[in-house]
Amino acid sequence: MIFTWRELPLADLAHRIEELAGAARPAVIGLNGHSSSGKTTLGHQLAATLPDGAVLHTDDLAWHQGVFSWDSLLINDVLPVVRAGAALSFRPPAWVVRGREGAIELPSDLHYLILEGVGSTQASVRAELAVAIWVETDEPTRLGRDAERVAAGEISTASYEGWMAEEKAYVTAHRPWEDADLVINGGDSQHGDRHGEVVIAEGWRKLRS
Repeated sequence: MIFTWRELPLADLAHRIEELAGAARPAVIGLNGHSSSGKTTLGHQLAATLPDGAVLHTDDLAWHQGVFSWDSLLINDVLPVVRAGAALSFRPPAWVVRGREGAIELPSDLHYLILEGVGSTQASVRAELAVAIWVETDEPTRLGRDAERVAAGEISTASYEGWMAEEKAYVTAHRPWEDADLVINGGDSQHGDRHGEVVIAEGWRKLRS
């Protein structure tokens, strides 16, 4: 797929998401993309721009659970609490078994929950989402960022290779950008003011219709 890009103020992107999400609250925004595509950065930017927003990292749900098999935890343990307007403090089963400290914390009365991570718009959770976003980033940039994470010890080489094998199989089979409502460029060279602007695929929804 060839995208035509243009810069867009972050506030305008937030407004577009609000329009797509409609009136239902909390609205769950799926922020999907390859590993190291820039999803986390964009997720936190959106959480700070959208009213009463917060980020949930699928990496936390997937920790020793499986790259894509965290969906039941989201649907059965997280969303019922969030949709009831309550604060969440959730320790996934793998956290308990392996003694990981802390919990996944989300505040009460959320208006926007940004579900950030590889596979966050996968078919098993798509019905739970108000908006699906794909972050598109060139492979050399992604691989360079991945190499820095491995070198820093954030993930072992073996774990990284296993993760990427699952990620590549998912992306090849499902082409998730084709089901996205919005496509954002996460590459370094495409950004102007990284704190105030994003780079968006122009007319993406129109092209898909």
